[in-house]
Amino acid sequence: MNASVSLDLRGTPCPVNFIRARLALEGVPSGGWLQIDLDGGEPEQMVAEGLRSEGHAVQRVDPSPFAPGDGVRLLVQRDGG
Repeated sequence: MNASVSLDLRGTPCPVNFIRARLALEGVPSGGWLQIDLDGGEPEQMVAEGLRSEGHAVQRVDPSPFAPGDGVRLLVQRDGG
């Protein structure tokens, strides 16, 4: 599963990060993958839950490539595959 598009939303506040993630997914074909880097905690929760509620599959990449506190990486499959 290689993401065809990547998006760095670290430092982007809610709900702007969710809106940008949704817009980026529009450019991904159905079944394609989007890699999203964002801040942990509330931003991660809001984006992941919002995208899942729209029918996309969301996976957190572990271990995160960032130092603790620097962010998390999500892989999102458009339309849940």
